[in-house]
Amino acid sequence: MEDSNRFGEREMETFEIVLREMLQEQQKANKIIIEQGAAIGELIAKVNGFNERLENFKVIAPPVSTKSFEEEIRKVISEKRLSDANESKPATRKFQILLFPEQDAKLFYKIVFGRWLVWLTIMLFITNLYKFGVHWSDSQKEIKIRSLETDRIKKAWNYLYFQKQKYKKVMDSAYILESQKLL
Repeated sequence: MEDSNRFGEREMETFEIVLREMLQEQQKANKIIIEQGAAIGELIAKVNGFNERLENFKVIAPPVSTKSFEEEIRKVISEKRLSDANESKPATRKFQILLFPEQDAKLFYKIVFGRWLVWLTIMLFITNLYKFGVHWSDSQKEIKIRSLETDRIKKAWNYLYFQKQKYKKVMDSAYILESQKLL
């Protein structure tokens, strides 16, 4: 029975410790909730104050005067009419082929020698590289074809040579047999 009392006391102590920890956690959670509620209240008050300011805010636009714009437009239209009247001469068209520009020669030379010349050399290099590649490929094919022909000829000569050797052996053996028969 004492064991069951000890066990019961231990359970009670453990249960009491767990309950105290839960109570402390609950108190901390309540503090946090209260702080959050206060912060939310402050934010609501700020938003309400901002909304009130927006409702009370009135924009007063100054009157727009368009007289200066109208005067400028009238001047431009009158100048355009005068220029049209003055430019009623027939236009003469020129057809020119210029190797060098009449104006901005430095810019022209900068573009020609700075960009075009570089691109032209690159294109020339690429073109020659392509031609070299085609020539090299054709040369390799020709070498391969000739080596195949040479191999065929070599095989034919070797075949004839070995046939001659066989024929010679046959003839030698036939000669030996005949010479033995004669003896």
